[in-house]
Amino acid sequence: MTTAVLSLGSNQGDRLAFLRLAVDGFRDVLAKVSPVYETAPWGVTDQPDFLNAVLVVSSQEIDEWGWLRRGQALEAAAGRVRERRWGPRTLDVDVVTVAGVTSDHPDLLLPHPGTPARATVLIPWLAVDPAAELPGHGRVTDLLAALPAEDREAVHERRDLLLVP
Repeated sequence: MTTAVLSLGSNQGDRLAFLRLAVDGFRDVLAKVSPVYETAPWGVTDQPDFLNAVLVVSSQEIDEWGWLRRGQALEAAAGRVRERRWGPRTLDVDVVTVAGVTSDHPDLLLPHPGTPARATVLIPWLAVDPAAELPGHGRVTDLLAALPAEDREAVHERRDLLLVP
């Protein structure tokens, strides 16, 4: 069995609908769904704000490459176009970590290298797993605490938006 943590993001079109598309696409393997958070863009800042969430998924049959392919298929279904790195997107599905797996393959770096610096991933992850640990980096609570206060404060829970009823 593999358990994976997936990060979702959307800042184009019906952002909530695109996140729900991802949740529906993983429904058969879904273990946990975080609340929805709204955040300013990271990297390329001249674009709309993002909605973000984290999913924890688990399956007997799916390995790390399967999680990646499934996420990419959902991105394609959402009409994602990759025009520039960190640019706007209808749906972004990142494989953050897969339990017991590390990878230095350029198409699938595990754990995801950007995770320790992204409150947009750490905060939703902690919402579904307060004891979470990022392999090779330590406790997620410690990683979040090490970020600048402005990074943490820029992530706002949207209690008015639900991914699952």
